[in-house]
Amino acid sequence: MKNLVIVESPSKSKTIEKYLGSNYKVVSSKGHIRDLATSGKYGLGVDLENGFQPNYVPIARQKKLISELKKDVKDSDTIYLASDPDREGEAIAWHLKDTLGIKDDQYKRVLFNEITHDKVIEAIAHPTVIDYNLVHSQETRRILDRIIGFRLSKLLQSKIGAKSAGRVQSVALKLIVDREREIMAFQPEEYWTITAHFEDFDATLYQYKNEDITLACEEDAKKVLDSISENYLVSSIEKKAKNKNSKFPFITSTLQQESSTKLGFPAKKTMSLAQKLYEGVDLENETVGLITYMRTDSIRLSDEFIGPTLDYISKNYGKEYLGYVKKSKKTENVQDAHEAIRPTSILRTPEVVKPYLKPDEFKLYSLIYKRTLASLMAAAKVDQTTVLLDNSLYTFKTTGQVLVFDGYLKVYKDYESSEDKILPEFVCKEEKHTSDVESEQHFTKPPARYSEPKLIKEMEELGIGRPSTYAQTMETIKDRGYVLLEEKRFKPTDIGFETTDKLQEFFSDLINVEYTREMEEDLDEIADGNMVWNQVLSDFYQLFEPRVLKAFADMEKKEPVQTGENCPECGNPLVIRKGRYGEFTACSNYPECKYIKKEAKEEKVIIDCPLCDGKIVERKTKRGKVFYGCNHFPKCKFASWDMPVSGKCPSCGEYLISKDGKVKCSKCETVVEE
Repeated sequence: MKNLVIVESPSKSKTIEKYLGSNYKVVSSKGHIRDLATSGKYGLGVDLENGFQPNYVPIARQKKLISELKKDVKDSDTIYLASDPDREGEAIAWHLKDTLGIKDDQYKRVLFNEITHDKVIEAIAHPTVIDYNLVHSQETRRILDRIIGFRLSKLLQSKIGAKSAGRVQSVALKLIVDREREIMAFQPEEYWTITAHFEDFDATLYQYKNEDITLACEEDAKKVLDSISENYLVSSIEKKAKNKNSKFPFITSTLQQESSTKLGFPAKKTMSLAQKLYEGVDLENETVGLITYMRTDSIRLSDEFIGPTLDYISKNYGKEYLGYVKKSKKTENVQDAHEAIRPTSILRTPEVVKPYLKPDEFKLYSLIYKRTLASLMAAAKVDQTTVLLDNSLYTFKTTGQVLVFDGYLKVYKDYESSEDKILPEFVCKEEKHTSDVESEQHFTKPPARYSEPKLIKEMEELGIGRPSTYAQTMETIKDRGYVLLEEKRFKPTDIGFETTDKLQEFFSDLINVEYTREMEEDLDEIADGNMVWNQVLSDFYQLFEPRVLKAFADMEKKEPVQTGENCPECGNPLVIRKGRYGEFTACSNYPECKYIKKEAKEEKVIIDCPLCDGKIVERKTKRGKVFYGCNHFPKCKFASWDMPVSGKCPSCGEYLISKDGKVKCSKCETVVEE
């Protein structure tokens, strides 16, 4: 064995090894092999007094793997470091080189933007070297997150019992809290609308004396009703041909948003499915990655993809459906090293690959495929008609729209509606008559709470974090108990409010949108080689640490809530404390008295166990995540993240689960009930 290729993912390694043949051994690092130590001042693993030099140590679970990789390196002439093509991947490549003792003349850096035979062979043939600017950018982000996370989390845990804080998560939480306060402060305002119902269309009050009109109360509406007659004169007919252009192909954030909105997938699930599609799927005669790399903020499509796709559109839909390559005006903060998220071949249609994909994988692949195809198709064309009708000094309006050419909607109609609203033929100056006029009371509504896709969109537009981190940010604020999901929208909890308020009291100039965005821009500048990484850290720390010390001194400590009971061992009041795994009742005289009350556990029975005569009950992991297991554990090993329901799959006989609002098979995912 002469050539060693090290990738991040085990599943990816199997795919690539098939392409490269027997002269190459492809192994996986399983992500990062080392991380910052938890030693040194404040346990940061960073030498704060000497240029913020990081102290890296092997990750405990990776020690055996590191030994195996060192042996592989020793047996190889050339080592190809093929971690993912982004800043995180660049840092992993450097960690591998440094930890495994790989010499400069012994390694090559290769980037796989898509896992297909030709692209893998091409990448191996055109290697590069580690980009240390990207490494320093990733290191700076990691050190920043460690300093902020460790220092603020310790502060909040000791003062108010909150679980954690973070550079991005705390700003995301602030957005949710600020929106909730807008909702709480909102005062609804009354307004009225008036609609005239004709035989084959409706018209709504639009203007008074050619000026827009607002009806603030019932008296205003009654005045209009008393002033108009049954006779309406058609005063204007305007017909316009309008183009409805397709959207750009997906980047990470828009994929997460559209997948959530159209498929109901959380961001975490979307990225997990996309990772599988990127790394490789076993088709009939080959193993191939179905999509390009899914962490990108570029809408660019390669010429070698555009050409065949335009040919495909012309042959399958006709030349009139040919579109053009769209250019984005938004270039700020875009890292254009990658393409947009697209299928690796336009010929691998969703129907072709469906037999080889799980149902949710198929849904996501279909969305990506059709979005990319639609982006290169012609605009849909609609005829829009606007008709104005006069009655005394009031003007009513009705509009209609007819789709005359479906364009890109030919393939994207499942994800984007375009309903016709057909109006009758009108003649200017003709009269229309009706006595059926309706007034209706309305009230203005407060701004809506953030849903996951809306929060992702807001964070992207504000420049907070990176698209690749959005999914983890959503999970973190939920896992920490800072927010609840009500009707798929984020509602802050009491501790979410309190955490935000305390951070704003002491760190308002650092934990905010503007500073977080500026820090992202600094990280980009480091990646481009325009800023020195440890100078950025030094500037930050000089602002941050004095505020932390002041907060430790001045932030009022929240006293634990008394339960009304006394400690059976020493007689002091019992209080509710917050621990690593949730709330518990203990003696207020800690540490002198270490009494902890044992709470009686009430297990919620779901159904009879499908494997034995026990009961399936709801339980929680040490991190508080709900799962479902048998009460006869450890005798019965049944466990499921999804809630099991009664019955068996008609196709394969496995037990059923409730997932994404549907009852489906736990094994083959056959949908039994919508």
